[in-house]
Amino acid sequence: MTPEDLKYTAEHEWARPSSEPAGESSGGTVVRVGITDFAQEALGDIVFVSLPAAGTTVKAGEPLGEVESTKSVSDIYAPVAGTVTARNEALDSQPQLVNADPYGDGWLVEIEVADATALDSLLDAAAYQAVIDSQ
Repeated sequence: MTPEDLKYTAEHEWARPSSEPAGESSGGTVVRVGITDFAQEALGDIVFVSLPAAGTTVKAGEPLGEVESTKSVSDIYAPVAGTVTARNEALDSQPQLVNADPYGDGWLVEIEVADATALDSLLDAAAYQAVIDSQ
């Protein structure tokens, strides 16, 4: 199932705009990012996740970290450009959360988006479903 409320990349990342502003001073849009159920299933059992520290600047379409499974190591790509505001520290000791709950507790990072209109260029659920159906 592909959640309708998320935006997606063709590389199998998802982005969920936060309902709360990033911070008192910035007021920017923050998105929570993870990998899709399709991606975690293809990877198999995830044993390690490498994520950037808060404050790291990321560029859309470029790697921001890695997910290591029993099968392979895969890059995680930033769906949007911006600054990492948080990383899921729970994954340091429980990387399997990405497998167990990829759209919930298995989230990876939060990014304050440099340009909120960049979200419009991401795939909606129907378009993402078409991508995975073609693979």
